[in-house]
Amino acid sequence: MGKILAICTSPKRGTVKTEVPSAVLTPEWGIVSDAHGGNWHRQVSLLSAEKIEAFRKKIWVDYGAFGENLVIEGFDFRSLPVTSRFAIGDVVLEMTQIGKECHNDCVIKQQTGECIMPREGVFARVLKGGEIHVGDEVTLLPPPEDPPLRAAVITLSDKGSRGEREDKSGPLIVEMLTAAGYVVEETMLLPDEAKALKAQLIRLADGRQVNLILTTGGTGFSPRDITPEATYAVADRSAPGIAEAMRYHSLSITPRGMLSRAASVLRGKTLIVNLPGSPKAVKENLEYILPSLGHGVRIAAGLDGECARK
Repeated sequence: MGKILAICTSPKRGTVKTEVPSAVLTPEWGIVSDAHGGNWHRQVSLLSAEKIEAFRKKIWVDYGAFGENLVIEGFDFRSLPVTSRFAIGDVVLEMTQIGKECHNDCVIKQQTGECIMPREGVFARVLKGGEIHVGDEVTLLPPPEDPPLRAAVITLSDKGSRGEREDKSGPLIVEMLTAAGYVVEETMLLPDEAKALKAQLIRLADGRQVNLILTTGGTGFSPRDITPEATYAVADRSAPGIAEAMRYHSLSITPRGMLSRAASVLRGKTLIVNLPGSPKAVKENLEYILPSLGHGVRIAAGLDGECARK
């Protein structure tokens, strides 16, 4: 059980959040009066009151200084898994991300050399709206018994990122994952740049804690094909059988299947798999691995045992 110590909002982005006694929340926006709301996963930001008190031993900061909407005592949010749900009266929030990048112009970071939001702050979406007040109790709800697997899709394409080519592979992956029962949390289209890809893989695995990340493109022999190298760079463990199975299947269709450099790895509890760039090859490979993929993903997430039910 926790309690709201402060509700903070700002009418414009980039301005300091100030305390208000109450707020109305909606699934369509988040906190109605806050500029950081919207139809996205970071509608409401939360910060533990205990973490703020520890920081105040270095320098005094007002509530809202870190850009947090809700200051709540009684929870160490970073120790909780993404998808944790909280009830505040009639309102229900679902945690969607842990941490965020600290802006270079962050006043707190300039004064103290650090900002706790990237390390301790979390974000949530509003599942059920209503009105909340300072002093309201916050309850951690039990997790659902059989949660859906959560995925993200990244397309790597220089031309696609410049708007010179339509991305057909990414939407195809989303369609196939959705049909298989996955919830696709994010999609993105990136240029063939290792630094950007590594940053997004880390954010999606660590911050958003998705169960599966599928990339498409950048697995061939071109000097710009850096997807496997970026994938290996963020890996904790290798899961080579998936990539090997795709190459085996591709070879039954075309001898050029041997030219794929696709990787499959684990980062924490997240499985990352590289798919080819063409829609035809994406469909062929994903159809082949998808029936067996779910069991492995659930084992990695701790949702199934090695001898789990089919």
